[in-house]
Amino acid sequence: MVAAAPPPAMPPAEAVTTLVTPARVAPHGWTTYRVRPGDTLDGIAARHRTTIGALVARNHVRDPGLIHPGDRLQVPRTSAARSGSTPARSGTTHVVRPGETVSGIAARYGASVSGVLKANGLTARTLIHPGDRLVVRGSRSAPRTSAARATKRSTGGAGRTYTVRPGDTLSDIAQRYGTTAGRIAAASHVSTRSLLQVGQRLRIPGASSAHPVPDSFAGVTYPDAVVAAARRNHATLATRSVPSRSQVRELVARTARRHGVDPRLALAISYQESGWNQRAVSPANAVGVMQVIPSAGDWASSLVGRRLDLLDAEDNVTAGVVMLRALGRSTSSTRTTVAAYYQGLASVQSRGMYADTRHYVRSVMALRATM
Repeated sequence: MVAAAPPPAMPPAEAVTTLVTPARVAPHGWTTYRVRPGDTLDGIAARHRTTIGALVARNHVRDPGLIHPGDRLQVPRTSAARSGSTPARSGTTHVVRPGETVSGIAARYGASVSGVLKANGLTARTLIHPGDRLVVRGSRSAPRTSAARATKRSTGGAGRTYTVRPGDTLSDIAQRYGTTAGRIAAASHVSTRSLLQVGQRLRIPGASSAHPVPDSFAGVTYPDAVVAAARRNHATLATRSVPSRSQVRELVARTARRHGVDPRLALAISYQESGWNQRAVSPANAVGVMQVIPSAGDWASSLVGRRLDLLDAEDNVTAGVVMLRALGRSTSSTRTTVAAYYQGLASVQSRGMYADTRHYVRSVMALRATM
C-alpha cells in the first residue's frame, strides 16, 4: 500500500471503550479477520458493520492508519453462528488467482455473484486477493477447462520494471501483470508487508506462458482478430492509471443519476460485469467497467453525440449507462432491460431469455437489492 498522510487524531483505546458495549457492537460475538493487502481499518469496519472506534478498542490498535497484511484483528460476526459454532460452509473451495473477480468466478462455476458473496460473508465492496479461498455453490463442481487453462502462469521469462504510482498496492500490480504479490516482492527484494512509495521501482517477474485474456470463455472460442484486439486493449489498460473500485462505484452512481438511470441497477450490472474493474477485458473484447464491445460502443457514441473511448473509465461507464437508458425505454420491465444488456434486445425479443441469461438476470436483481 502506498504510504499516505497520517490520519486524523483518534481517541485512545481506553476512551473508546467507554463509548461502546460488546453487546451493541457485536451482537453475534467476535471472530478473527486476517488483514489483506489494500485493507484499511475503515474498510474493515464497514465490511463488518461496526466502527473504527470499536475495532481500535477491541484490538488495542495504537495507530489506526497503520495495519499490515497478515495482521489478525477481532471483528464482529455479521450473523449468528449455527449450532453455537462458526457458520457451516459447503460447496467447492476456489483459490483466487491473479486477475480474478467474484463475477468471473461465479460464471465459471455456474453460480450467482450474490450467492458467492453470501456464502463467503462478503459484500459488493469487498476486495478479493490472489490466494483467498472462496466457497462456491454452483451447478458445476469444477471450473470450465478453458477458463482454468487461461489462469495458468509460468515462472519463466526475464521480467520488466514497474514504477509505483499513487494508490498502487502489490496485489493490484500483480493482477495487472498476471502474477502474484509474493513473486513481485521476491523479485524486488521487498516484503509483502512493505509500504510502497510513489516512484519506487519494482521488478515484475517473467511473462506469463498463457495470456491473461484467453481465446475462449463459457465454451465459446472467439475469432483470432477479436481476441487479438482484446489482448491489445488489455495491454494498453495495464499501462494506464485507472480509478479504484470505490471511485468506480461513485462514478457509476453519479453517471446513472445524470442520465436518469436507476443508480442501483447500474451499480449491480457494472459489478456483475467487471467487479468495478476498468482493466477487465474479455475474449469477446468487452472492455472495462461496463464490459462494452466496440460495436456497442459505437451505438453508445451515437446516443451521446460524441466518440466514446471505452478505455477511459468515465467514457466506458457513460457508454454502459446510456445503453441501459435506451434499453429501458424499449422494454416493459427491469428484468427484460437487464436481459437485453446481456443477450441483446433483438435476441431477447425474438428468442426469449436463454438459460444463462435468466441466471444473469437473477444475479443482477439480487445485487441491485444490496446496493
